[in-house]
Amino acid sequence: MKPRTAIEKQIVALSESLAPIAPEMYSWAEQSIFLKWGVLSRGKFHCLDCGNAWKPESEKQSAKFTACLACKGKLKMHGCNQVHFKEIEYSAVVTCLSDFQIVRIICSTKQMKKNCLPSYSHTEVMQHWINPKGEVRTMSRSTNVFSHAYDAWQYYSPLEIRPKDFQDSPKYRINPYRFYPRLKVLPVLKRNGFKTSFYEVAPQVLLSSLLKDHCAETLLKTRQISWLRYYLESPHQHVLRNWQAVKICLKKNYTVSDFGIWEDYIELLRWFKKDITSALLVCPADLHLEHDRLVEKKQQLLRKKYLVKMRAEIEKAQGLYAEEKKQFFGLCFSGAGITISVLENVSEFMTEGDSLRHCVFTNEYFKKIDSLLFSARIDNKPIETIEVSLSKMEIAQCRGLRNHNSKHHKAIFSLMKKNLYQIRSRMKKKKAEQC
Repeated sequence: MKPRTAIEKQIVALSESLAPIAPEMYSWAEQSIFLKWGVLSRGKFHCLDCGNAWKPESEKQSAKFTACLACKGKLKMHGCNQVHFKEIEYSAVVTCLSDFQIVRIICSTKQMKKNCLPSYSHTEVMQHWINPKGEVRTMSRSTNVFSHAYDAWQYYSPLEIRPKDFQDSPKYRINPYRFYPRLKVLPVLKRNGFKTSFYEVAPQVLLSSLLKDHCAETLLKTRQISWLRYYLESPHQHVLRNWQAVKICLKKNYTVSDFGIWEDYIELLRWFKKDITSALLVCPADLHLEHDRLVEKKQQLLRKKYLVKMRAEIEKAQGLYAEEKKQFFGLCFSGAGITISVLENVSEFMTEGDSLRHCVFTNEYFKKIDSLLFSARIDNKPIETIEVSLSKMEIAQCRGLRNHNSKHHKAIFSLMKKNLYQIRSRMKKKKAEQC
């Protein structure tokens, strides 16, 4: 896009005055960012880095890695044999101009072929311009919109200024594999804790955060690198919201084994209105145990509130259910230690669904006019729930825990089938009374 604002015009003008990438930087990239590859073809190892070929001493030598006998390089073996091989990697040059911190992203390609030396090509595809306030504007080349790859660069296109929302693009977060070791950074970044390492974080993300975010600065200065990576890279993190609790962890040198679980745990403490400035609560000895305990406690409380809310609806549904199915109430039969009885209350549907983790209550089976529901129990413990079709007089379904068959399924099914006549006889009795 064409530069419109004063800052955009300034960045474009400064970009034109930037010195081109020096040849020694490209030479460094060729030696540093690419793997050394090998391939097994027609019983010979081929080094794609120096062109040497040799026969392996034994068939067992064909492994994922091997050493070239000529250049002594450790070769990673290609899984398939082909004519041409290509590898693409990113590197970066970190420099500054005027009062801007600049991250120059270079896309390098290594073309390889058996018995030949590799050839290299390098293109600067992006420039991230970061002002002292931590605001980032990016210049980049265009990409092929019809490609499935987000970084299918059109290398012939010029570097153009991108809008602010370019930071939402996956191209913005491209993290180079290596950085040119001669870094030039603004003095304020050194003051804010930056030395030479980016800790596997995209440089434009880390440097801009250090200029505008006190949390990132604190985490870097206290060497909490795992916290820092989680804060800058996780899309679901809530470090800023939980900053007081985070500072307590830093002060107590508490190691968080799972940041996602820890933040869920802090939210649970907040839900129970606990003091999240207490080190005893914020830094539990067993994080997962305390997390699971609070989850269970919350579920129980929500369950009680839900029951209070549902009580009126259950009472209303109970009247309709009793009117339709009262002729079957009291129906019960047993055998082989199994007792099968009709569900007489809507609240029993809820209990049955909770015990066996299925949808007999949530899908409101008590409203089905053609269905009659039974509970099969052993020692008064629900084992399976049985649905009988009154129109077809057959078992529609018989489900146990999580809708799976229990080990007593065959016995329950057989016992239910033998006693279907009792349901039929009660239906005939009701028809006779109506006549």
